[in-house]
Amino acid sequence: MSCSVPTRTPAPTEAAAAAGWWSDTLISVLAAYVAEFHPDNPLAGLVVADRPAPEAPEGWALVDVRAAALNHHDVWSLRGVGLKSEQLPMILGCDAAGVDQDGNEVLLHAVISSPGWIGEQTLDPRRSLLSERHQGTLAEQVVVPTANLVPKPSGLSFEEAACLPTAWLTAYKMLCINGGPPGSTVLVQGAGGGVASAAIALGSALGYRVWATSRDESRRQRALDLGADAVFESGQRLPERVDIVLETVGAATWSHSVSSLRPGGTVVIAGATSGDAPPRAELTRIFFQQMRVQGSTMGNLEQLQQVVRVVEQTGVRPLIDRVLPLSQAADGIAALHAGEVFGKVVLTP
Repeated sequence: MSCSVPTRTPAPTEAAAAAGWWSDTLISVLAAYVAEFHPDNPLAGLVVADRPAPEAPEGWALVDVRAAALNHHDVWSLRGVGLKSEQLPMILGCDAAGVDQDGNEVLLHAVISSPGWIGEQTLDPRRSLLSERHQGTLAEQVVVPTANLVPKPSGLSFEEAACLPTAWLTAYKMLCINGGPPGSTVLVQGAGGGVASAAIALGSALGYRVWATSRDESRRQRALDLGADAVFESGQRLPERVDIVLETVGAATWSHSVSSLRPGGTVVIAGATSGDAPPRAELTRIFFQQMRVQGSTMGNLEQLQQVVRVVEQTGVRPLIDRVLPLSQAADGIAALHAGEVFGKVVLTP
């Protein structure tokens, strides 16, 4: 990292020294950021280079990033979705784990409420994620509201902890808050994605009967290894209808999701990676069989804390596809964009 040059050497606290925390001395940090938008070739707008080191305003904390996980949100940002050209350059990344200024090991809640908002955080119309209004986590340092710091369990590596704030939080909310109780039969569409793999692992650990689909035989086998009770080819007729469908694929799987659901069951939607305009909306089946269609977006701070407790108590761990240095962010994003990963891609500064 070429420009991480110390400008001063203050005496760190004992805890900070033990953690090796010296990074308030940096004048610049290595970061992966959007320099310009390329909707058809998102990687063309990605730059990995030095950026000015962040400064924490009042009420915010400076965190030394030890690991940051990629999400499809990063690909959408490179395409220009959710960002404006005047916001560039914007450092990518929603998820991270690291060390704060006092030497505490933390993971970061990625949802930032608007000033003065009271109520459910994810219903705030002006909420944002890191890398939308505020610089993201794919950097050596990041600043976040102090309230967004969550203690990292000692039994989790930084790489594992970095996977929890977006994919695992989203999966937990889909399954446990918006889905149904343990013991329910859950169909997870598109085994392999970060949210889908988290849902399989969490569902298995929490006592759900988990079924999963994938077009790829090797991915179906890996879903079984992850804890799925049964796996099926995408679109395959199931032996019985399920109580809950977790849908993040969208157009390509929507009709199968609805036809696989029992009367009165629930489809929980948290994404549409294949598009949000299915060829058949299945409205007649939905209203006649009194199915529930439930949108689900991320989760709040309390729910992230619940995810951390589940991970601690059950021993379930995020599935990591690969760990790359931050300097190779382009390789990780390219693999994610091409659908060549199973689980999470993690970058380490």
